[in-house]
Amino acid sequence: MKAIQISHNQECKVIEMQQPAELQRGEVLLKIQYVGFCGSDINTFMGRNGMARNPVIPGHEVGAVIEACGEGVPEDLKPGMQVTCNPYTSCGHCSSCRNGRVNACQHNETLGVQRDGAMREFIVLPWQKIIPAEGLPAETCALIEPMSVGFHAVSRGQVTDGDTVMVIGCGMVGLGAIVRASLRGATVIAADIDDEKLALARQMGAAFTLNTKTEDVHQRLSQLTEGNGPDVVIEAVGSVPTYQMAVGEVAFTGRIVCIGYAKSEVLLQTRFFVQKELDVRGSRNAMPEDFRAVIRYLRRGTCPTNKLITKVIKPEQGLETLVWWSENPGKVFRILVRFA
Repeated sequence: MKAIQISHNQECKVIEMQQPAELQRGEVLLKIQYVGFCGSDINTFMGRNGMARNPVIPGHEVGAVIEACGEGVPEDLKPGMQVTCNPYTSCGHCSSCRNGRVNACQHNETLGVQRDGAMREFIVLPWQKIIPAEGLPAETCALIEPMSVGFHAVSRGQVTDGDTVMVIGCGMVGLGAIVRASLRGATVIAADIDDEKLALARQMGAAFTLNTKTEDVHQRLSQLTEGNGPDVVIEAVGSVPTYQMAVGEVAFTGRIVCIGYAKSEVLLQTRFFVQKELDVRGSRNAMPEDFRAVIRYLRRGTCPTNKLITKVIKPEQGLETLVWWSENPGKVFRILVRFA
């Protein structure tokens, strides 16, 4: 079977793998239809992802159908069913797992990062990682995982209908946070440097938009929040300026939720941590309930999924596509690889 393999020195190629053989007890064989390239994949390709295997088969944003089920798989999982998957592992023994926050397992291995992923024609997974998504197109299923990461960040921020929430970064994860915060009734301010992304953010629930490249951020936020600043800031970029912006602009007693990985050290005014009595919270991956919440949202049919899919490519176009993405980083939401 075909699979895509990438390495840290900007190599990407199609390789041949042996198709999975006999299923063990509790295993499910998925026939992959679409898999999304995500930010971790381009960082692996560019040599900036120290967590990834080298080389690695990428892919953890999955749209698939069940091909076969082994013994011991619950009867509600059947061949032909449209599904996505939870791509994270959990050890069950670390402090995160003992506290019920398995998404942040100390020993997590995400598909396509610490272990080979789903960018291949077939993959075998434990039935517990299979998430039914009946009623959604296969390509839409490949959008569930990145949106769920944004949904989880909103849960980490304990967002309510009384909050003003600023989401910095309107990529796929940031858009997920915008959707979830607006569904909770919060007033959402979307911040980005790209006006096209900001227009889409407004379509997906943002009440206000802010171009951080062309506007005075502090002045605009003061106008929108009566001088208080946003109650919650969700950082979904991972850069020095955006982290500094989050700490500087969040309201007194506000919450900052950190999703993005900064590639270098960030100098912060820690006096704000004390003076504002801030809650600064990390947000990693997503919980099963976040996946289910995204699926419920997508089933409404109101999400402009066609605008979230930048390209659909064949496996053989992987290298040229990653090179193009590296040269046009601000213009990509999701690139899907079609195997079906």
